Amino acid sequence: MDRAELAMVLRTARSRIRPADVGLTAGLRRQVPGLRREEVAQLAGLSVDYIVRLEQGRGPKPSDQVLGALVRALRLSDADRDLVFRLAGSEPPHAGCIPMLVRPSVLRLLDRVSDLPAIVLSAKSDVLAWNLLAAALFGDFSQLPPAQRNLLRQRFLGAGADRTIMTAQQSTVHAADCVGCLRTAHAKYPQDANLTQLITELRSGSAKFEELWQTGRSGRLRSRTTTVTHPELGTLTLDCDVLHEPEADQTVIVYSATPATPTASALELLRVTGLEQFRPTEHRPDTAKQ
Repeated sequence: MDRAELAMVLRTARSRIRPADVGLTAGLRRQVPGLRREEVAQLAGLSVDYIVRLEQGRGPKPSDQVLGALVRALRLSDADRDLVFRLAGSEPPHAGCIPMLVRPSVLRLLDRVSDLPAIVLSAKSDVLAWNLLAAALFGDFSQLPPAQRNLLRQRFLGAGADRTIMTAQQSTVHAADCVGCLRTAHAKYPQDANLTQLITELRSGSAKFEELWQTGRSGRLRSRTTTVTHPELGTLTLDCDVLHEPEADQTVIVYSATPATPTASALELLRVTGLEQFRPTEHRPDTAKQ
């Protein structure tokens, strides 16, 4: 492990990212280029102290899971991801693992779609990226540990808040599609250890998941109409369009509403006022100069 070089690479990567690139607002008192250490820690689901020690070249050897979380938080390219893994004394993720890095072009797409909620999912339904309006609609994903940002864990194990509402028939169809997607992913990425662990947890922790898994059926996410309950705006009926990004085997989900409907008005209100809660907490001057 080359601690000094790894520290330099992480500091430089942090300085390159604008808050808006990761769904954060800059605030009024920002005195550093790029992200603060607190923001990297929040996005990666790690402690600020851990980030500080890594950037000062005195941290312990990070696990592959921690490295993956850092790579996603810092939006590194494939080449830079491999560099970070090797500097930390680990082998980079090899072919056969689910891609967890969102392509810069897809992230730019999320930035431009500022008036509609949008999220990016991995092949095993991890929420990898989101825009500000998605955070305002569903809750701030960055507040959850990375493992809990998985929609299947939320659905079958109750990990994290799920604001969607379904009829019994909708729930049955959607659950079968979700389990089928995971079976398809398992056939495509049989060597992915994190996928195997997720399936094991779901099969042992949810009787419903195990029942659907035993059917042996594949599936896919479908564009549909979904109902979301928002703590301030109430019930919203949204069109949910599923767009597949084949190069990374990821899915972009965009939520919209029919014009001139109560839900369309609610989305506009959310766009104007609902993002204020996601402004970063102002830091004391000494910590703001990291």
